[in-house]
Amino acid sequence: MRTRIPIKSPREIERMRESGRIASTILQALAAEVSPGRTTGEIDRLAADLMAEHECKSAFLGYRGFAGQICISINEEVVHGIGGPRRIQPGDIVKIDVGIIKSGFIGDNATTVACGEIPASTKRLLAVTEQSLFEAISKARAGRKLADLCGAVEEYAVPFGFTIVREFVGHGVGRKLHEEPQVPNYRPRGKSPTLMPGMTLAIEPMINAGVPEVRILDDGWTVITVDRKPSAHFEHTVLITHGDPEILTDRPRSALPEQLGIAGLVSPH
Repeated sequence: MRTRIPIKSPREIERMRESGRIASTILQALAAEVSPGRTTGEIDRLAADLMAEHECKSAFLGYRGFAGQICISINEEVVHGIGGPRRIQPGDIVKIDVGIIKSGFIGDNATTVACGEIPASTKRLLAVTEQSLFEAISKARAGRKLADLCGAVEEYAVPFGFTIVREFVGHGVGRKLHEEPQVPNYRPRGKSPTLMPGMTLAIEPMINAGVPEVRILDDGWTVITVDRKPSAHFEHTVLITHGDPEILTDRPRSALPEQLGIAGLVSPH
């Protein structure tokens, strides 16, 4: 049986644009608050305030029992961290994932932020992960296979010596947080669906500095690398159009890929 991938109508796309814009605005505001001594719980509470200001609500809070407004994960925590008393320290890398619901539609995006100076190897991890997202987005074109998009992340990142988290993947997004199709960060086997205008995808590379294996902590949510080496996470919600892909959660890109001379097929600008 073929899996049905939702195609958004023009009206639905306009609502997705609004949700994406708000999600991006909130993400950027939270990323700017990352500093030594701040707790992850403080940033989560700020997210709630910002969502109230924008008259939207969290797409994560209460989802299958999730207790946070956002996901906030540090260092070896890959994704799905819950805000709490942990204080951000100099040299940490902080992953912030914001999903909001506005007018019945979801905007979903994530970034990884360095708190102060971080090792060159970790800068390289962040740069490669961010660039791999844009390598994948460049393949988000009508008529191409989803597998080409997925494979772009792995094919770009692995030659740098990094590994791909395979247990957690991107996804379609729209009225629901998780719609069809699944969007892994590696080339899936078997028949791959053809991308069509009106599809909206949450593309989210999760890349590890060490081994690819992960495990879930006792809270039932926080995913960590089994070797405790750092992991990076970047995400955009992307619309397939009749031409170039449209990033619905667009925001300024970091300067790291260009600063480190990370070679990519896609311009860092």
